[in-house]
Amino acid sequence: MVHPPLTLAVLALALGIEAASGYPDALYRAAGHPVTWIGRLIAALERGLNRGSERRRRIAGCGALALLLAATGLPALALTALAGLTGPLPALLVLGLACASLPAQRSLHDHVAAVEQALRRDGLEAGRRAVAMIVGRDPDRLDEPAVCRAAIESLAENFSDGIVAPAVWIGVLGLPGGALYKAINTADSMIGHRTPRYAAFGWAAARLDDGVNLPASRLAGLLIAGAAALRGADAGGALRAMARDAGRHRSPNAGWPEAAMAGALGLKLAGPRVYDGALVPDAHMGDGRAEATAADIARALALYRTACWLQGGLVLGLLALWLALAG
Repeated sequence: MVHPPLTLAVLALALGIEAASGYPDALYRAAGHPVTWIGRLIAALERGLNRGSERRRRIAGCGALALLLAATGLPALALTALAGLTGPLPALLVLGLACASLPAQRSLHDHVAAVEQALRRDGLEAGRRAVAMIVGRDPDRLDEPAVCRAAIESLAENFSDGIVAPAVWIGVLGLPGGALYKAINTADSMIGHRTPRYAAFGWAAARLDDGVNLPASRLAGLLIAGAAALRGADAGGALRAMARDAGRHRSPNAGWPEAAMAGALGLKLAGPRVYDGALVPDAHMGDGRAEATAADIARALALYRTACWLQGGLVLGLLALWLALAG
């Protein structure tokens, strides 16, 4: 049973723990990470089931997704039930620690900051190596403004699906909601590609990921606009860019935070990009300058940090409101 005060308190604790410490390296070396566990299962299912005709592979992909969700959701439900037997405070601690592995506030910040630092210290080649850790496009084709745009675009998009979306589903459904979201999102990132190998098998994962990210992508854009207002960036530009450009992005979700970030910083993001040697067409987000710099990455990171604080404040505000209404 979902208890909104508990799920919101769990979410607030999880966001605080993850922002403060990230996912400990020692724990990763010893046991891996939930995403790596999910990834291994997806890879095994894909190897075993992705074969035959297009129709057969699409059906197999639906079955694989169902197995993945069961393998992820049932343990999360069991842990939630067991934690509930221990009393409110122990349950809050156990579930907060478990949920802290699902958002990636610190990790995303550190990876994007590494691109800025590499460009400033060691130049373009170092920046290309750093940005290759967070984007799939061909780094050797990127000049310095393109490296900077790629880092900012990744920051905006992953703020939505790596931070806001897990938070939304934890807040709504607790640990099971967050775990199921993470499984869907990981499946989309691994098999939800429009390539001959994955187009049929990953169809269900890609469509489901689009659906579960719809609320978070809009909220992420609004949080970025709110952060812009607090930090003296162009909040109005963020809102205008979202209204004008977000719906033209090839993704039904990525355009919202990318357009908000572009408008807030006075940049032009997205547009046609090269992946695996192929040009992928896309609309531009924002109507500012395309010549992004390392300083723009720093400005984007400042907005990101403030947006994360805003999200945390929103969670605490909702929790306080719920408790007040409950008497």
